[in-house]
Amino acid sequence: MVEINNLTAFRIKKSFFAEAARIVLSGEGGKIDKKRGGDLSIAFVGPARIREQNRIYRKKNSTTDVLSFSEKGNSKTGFCGGGLGEIIICPSQVKKNARILKTPFEKELTLCLIHGILHILGLDHERSKKEKNQMEQKQNYYLGKIFKN
Repeated sequence: MVEINNLTAFRIKKSFFAEAARIVLSGEGGKIDKKRGGDLSIAFVGPARIREQNRIYRKKNSTTDVLSFSEKGNSKTGFCGGGLGEIIICPSQVKKNARILKTPFEKELTLCLIHGILHILGLDHERSKKEKNQMEQKQNYYLGKIFKN
C-alpha cells in the first residue's frame, strides 16, 4: 500500500504519485524483502520540517528536496510504521530546483520520489561512481516509463 500525506499548500495529485511509486516498486520487485511487506509512506512537507529532519538524521543543517527512511535500516527515526519506509519530499525546494534545472515541476517532484524509493531499496549514489550511474539510469528509466517519453 502507498500512503500519501500532503502537509503543504501545494496541490499534489495523490493518485498520480501513488501510481508512480507502484511502477517503481513493481519494477524493483525482486529487491523487496517479503518480510517487510510493500507499504510505503510518502509525506510532502514544508522547508522547516525537512530542514529539521535533515539536521537530526543526516547532521546537515539545510533544506533538501527529499529524504528517505528505510524501515529496515532506520526504524529509530519514528517515521516508519511498518513495510518499506517513508519518503519525505519538500515541494517548495523541488520547485526551486526545477526552476534552476529548467524542468517541469511535476517531473522534478516525480524524480525525487523515484530517488527516494531507490534509496529505500538499498541504492546509494554516495557510495560509488558505479552506484551513482546505476541510480541515475534507473531514475531516467522510471521517469520515461511514468511520463511515457
